[in-house]
Amino acid sequence: MQLSEKSRQRIAPWAAVAILVVIWEVTVRLLDVPEFIFPGAWATAQALVTYAGPIGMHSWQTFWTTMVGFGIGVAVGLLLGFIIGSSKFLYHACYPLLVGFNAIPKVAFVPILVVWFGIGSVPAILTAFLICFFPIVVNVATGLATLEPEMEDVLRVLGAKRLDVLLKVGLPRSLPYFFASLKVAITLAFVGTVVSETVASNQGIGYLMMSAGSQMRMALVFAGLIVISAMAMVMYELFAVLEKRMTGWAHRGQR
Repeated sequence: MQLSEKSRQRIAPWAAVAILVVIWEVTVRLLDVPEFIFPGAWATAQALVTYAGPIGMHSWQTFWTTMVGFGIGVAVGLLLGFIIGSSKFLYHACYPLLVGFNAIPKVAFVPILVVWFGIGSVPAILTAFLICFFPIVVNVATGLATLEPEMEDVLRVLGAKRLDVLLKVGLPRSLPYFFASLKVAITLAFVGTVVSETVASNQGIGYLMMSAGSQMRMALVFAGLIVISAMAMVMYELFAVLEKRMTGWAHRGQR
């Protein structure tokens, strides 16, 4: 029985993961790598089961912290993107500033946030926000700033004001850019949260990995990495589904 193209596309990611896991386990066993240096897939799976309770607790902490920071990033990114993209002058004036800010390693902000807010969830939330709002701002602003002049002229002739053009044409046109930025931003948000948790928190997956690493329990460290990857992939896929449902008109030529 031959699988359809759509079925093969659905199976492909799972097959790739299975192949990677097999290569991982076989390589570790053939090279006889000590577990405290580089654990195999089986040892990592055992750590996931053995420490399921602590991993679940710390994963939930990381997840909701990331979601709060990501939510703030989406709100601020949409607002700034709309403001910057609505004006050619603001777009050209602010874009270099945004690029310069984004070039600063966000881990450099963590000590400052600790001094301001103390150790805990707040620095992690703010780090997730700082690292994820940039792609949202840039993509929304680009979507608005690249609105075709011909279309805007036609709408102006029909009596539309500048705000009408932005709200009724510019924003819908920016949706593909927006959802593309969400898929990037959510993965960056997890990075920001975990980075902050390794430095300035007493809970979360980042903290768990640091504690396990200091005790040479590398299987638990790799288990934490897998959990982070799984959460990021689930959220990425969620936004990919939303993108297909809400911006199908933009991808109709690819079907």
